[in-house]
Amino acid sequence: MGNSALRAHVETAQKTGVFQLKDRGLTEFPLELQKLTSNLRTIDLSNNKIESLPPMIIGKFTLLKSLSLNNNKLTVLPDELCNLKKLEMLSLNNNHLRELPSTFGQLSALKTLSLSGNQLRALPAQLCSLRHLDMVDLSKNQIRSIPDIVGELQVIELNLNQNQISQISVKISCCPRLKVLRLEENCLELSMLPQSILSDSQICLLAVEGNLFEIKKLRELEGYEKYMERFTATKKKFA
Repeated sequence: MGNSALRAHVETAQKTGVFQLKDRGLTEFPLELQKLTSNLRTIDLSNNKIESLPPMIIGKFTLLKSLSLNNNKLTVLPDELCNLKKLEMLSLNNNHLRELPSTFGQLSALKTLSLSGNQLRALPAQLCSLRHLDMVDLSKNQIRSIPDIVGELQVIELNLNQNQISQISVKISCCPRLKVLRLEENCLELSMLPQSILSDSQICLLAVEGNLFEIKKLRELEGYEKYMERFTATKKKFA
C-alpha cells in the first residue's frame, strides 16, 4: 500500500476518530498512527498479516474504545495493550494466540472480548478480574476443561463452542450474571455436565448440541424443568 494512500487514511482518522484499514496485506501495525494516540476511538486492522503489536505505541491510545485485529497472524499480545483503560471492545478472532498477558485484568472497561479461532488451551484466569465484561467468545480454541475460577466470571454470555471440553467445574453455576452458555461441539459426556447448571443457576440458554450424548437425555435430568422455566420466561421477555 502506498504512503500517500496511508496518509489519506490517517488524515481522515484525525477528523473522525476512526481508523479502518482492512484487507490490505499489512504485515505490521502502521507506525503513522502514533500521531493519533490522543484522537482515535476505533481501530480496525482486520484481515491483514500483522504478526505483532508495537509495545511502545499500542498502550498510548488513551481514548480507544474499540480495537479489531481479526484474521491476522498475532502470536502474542504485549503487556502495554493492557494500559488501554477505556477499551470496551477487543476482537482478535482467528489469530495464533496461546495466552493473554498477565496484566490483561487491567482492561477495566472491557465489555466484549472475541478470541474465537486461536490456540488457547485454558480459560484465561485474568478474565475473572474484569467486572464489566458482558460477552466472551472463546469458541474454536483448544480448551479441555473449565476450572473452579469460572465461578468468578461476571459475563452474561460465554461462548465455548468447538473446543475439546470434557470437564466443567460445578462452580459455573455460581456465575452471578451468566445467562447464555454455549458448549456446542465439545467432548462432554452427560455425566460431566453439572446438574446445578439446570437446577441452580441464572443460565436461561444452554446450547449443548454436538457432544457425546443425545439431547433428549438432557431432558430427563433433575432440574431440567427449572431450566425450562427460566428459558421460557426469557423467551417471553424478548417476544
